[in-house]
Amino acid sequence: MTLERYRSVMPDWAAFSEAAVRPEPTVFRVRTGRIPTSELAQRLTAQGFRLRPLPGMPDFFQVEEEPYPVTFTLEHWMGLIYVQQASTGVAAPALAPAPGERVLDLCSAPGGKTCHAAELMEDRGSLVAVDVSEPRIRGLLGNVYRLGYTNVMVVAGDGRRLPEEALFDRVLVDAPCSGEGTLRKRGGEPPRQSRSFLGFVTSAQEALLRKAVRVTRPGGTILYVTCTFAPEENEAVVDAVLRDEPVVLEPLDLPVAHAPGLTAWEGRTYDPSLEGAARIYPQHLDSGGLFLARLRRLDGPPTGDPVTASDAAWRPVPPAFPDEGLEAAAVDELVARGSESLRSDFGIEQADLADTRWIVRGGRLWLHTAEGWPLDGWSDGPWRPISVGFRAVEFDSFDRPRPTNDLLQWLGPRVRAGRIDLDDARLRRLLDERALPAEPDHHGLVAFSWRDALIGRGIATERGVRSEVPKARGQDLVRVLDRMASAAGTPADES
Repeated sequence: MTLERYRSVMPDWAAFSEAAVRPEPTVFRVRTGRIPTSELAQRLTAQGFRLRPLPGMPDFFQVEEEPYPVTFTLEHWMGLIYVQQASTGVAAPALAPAPGERVLDLCSAPGGKTCHAAELMEDRGSLVAVDVSEPRIRGLLGNVYRLGYTNVMVVAGDGRRLPEEALFDRVLVDAPCSGEGTLRKRGGEPPRQSRSFLGFVTSAQEALLRKAVRVTRPGGTILYVTCTFAPEENEAVVDAVLRDEPVVLEPLDLPVAHAPGLTAWEGRTYDPSLEGAARIYPQHLDSGGLFLARLRRLDGPPTGDPVTASDAAWRPVPPAFPDEGLEAAAVDELVARGSESLRSDFGIEQADLADTRWIVRGGRLWLHTAEGWPLDGWSDGPWRPISVGFRAVEFDSFDRPRPTNDLLQWLGPRVRAGRIDLDDARLRRLLDERALPAEPDHHGLVAFSWRDALIGRGIATERGVRSEVPKARGQDLVRVLDRMASAAGTPADES
């Protein structure tokens, strides 16, 4: 199938054709839960970046000039920004999750929309992120940890087979699709897909959307999203669900340029309300393509009380995953030792962790703010819980607590003790796996600070100071150092 078939419904074919082959600009979103948007913009501007705020998209910037890619900045490495297509940044605000709500993302990896939803929830409530692909889940976890989202629970499983005992306030269906909206990544050429693929993917899309309806509470919201232009995968799927599920389409009033949904295509007519869906084409935001349709779940059947059933399926997050097999006293002991290490080694007080909680998973302490989980009420099936929040305290081979690099970076200025400040040369030496001279005032666990940023953990002994930042993360930070040195016109290695 070729893009020519959309010529009759495209509002401006010439603008579409021109945008489709033009290189897509870099756009990023600010992790506002960790840094104010104005401060982030000032920091990048001081480094030589020229940024343009995107109208109608709070906390999004387009990079108009750059001394080096924004992905090689300390701010990106620290998880203070997330590079994201402008078009995809429309989805989470259209879902409109609020702090304290129960939200489900049925196809979440690699997590751009998931993390944006968590941001809008201000890390409160419960966001269950489901994906069927284990490799993609690793990418999702990496983004959750780097950006420091604490209310996200990751589950491995096919969204079509998810249990239905618990209901959610809002459900996002970012459905797998033919991906025509990503054509700018290939110079204007859409992915080549067969007719058989179209049949397979539309069946999966409809099944996911119907599942979303069944797990949404009466009055709740469902957002169906694809990154393709094909009406067979967009309006036709939503039309089929509107015909026999207890939902209505809510018109989208987006604060950005877009086209209305289609009500007819190649001789087939769709529910007239689909005009209230939204089509974002490359020319609208100088980005990719996106389709969005928002549905409202109607009242449930006259028998039974689905809201009560939903509440009964939700429980407070327990102090340990059920498969840990730990008694309460053992969990309390792990938490006490981890908390004492944070206090004695790094000056972290309980007030610094206000509104957060601990859960034991895999013999580690995880930090989270999730206000409930549905696992106790879910029936057995082909799904597997992965995480809640992020890994915060590990225990070494001698059973000593060791705060993770993710936790120390998340805490940042709240780390008041055990800090060793580094200049560029000393940081480069550490990341090159070479020890620094011993520090008389430091012994045991330490935290490294560079350019006022807390970058991770190390160990100080009488023989010297060594880094315990993971090798891959350290190599990424070396690349940040190299780009900054190159832009400043200084030697790459001053050690």
